[in-house]
Amino acid sequence: MAKTKTSAKGSKIKLKLPKTECCVSRSKCGRCPLRMLREGTLPDGYTVKKRKLVRVDGRTFTKKQLAKAA
Repeated sequence: MAKTKTSAKGSKIKLKLPKTECCVSRSKCGRCPLRMLREGTLPDGYTVKKRKLVRVDGRTFTKKQLAKAA
């Protein structure tokens, strides 16, 4: 189940989770971790190193943990 966020107008926005690895597409998909890092929409505690999504503290994570963080 995807999480939602309420916009300023009161409508609900579905949050996108980042992929765990960049697919290196030329146009950069909407879930690309590089794009989300640049836009500032990555969940707290995550960053991108060598085109892969990693935790800031260095621990490993699962997709369930990533969904909880968002």
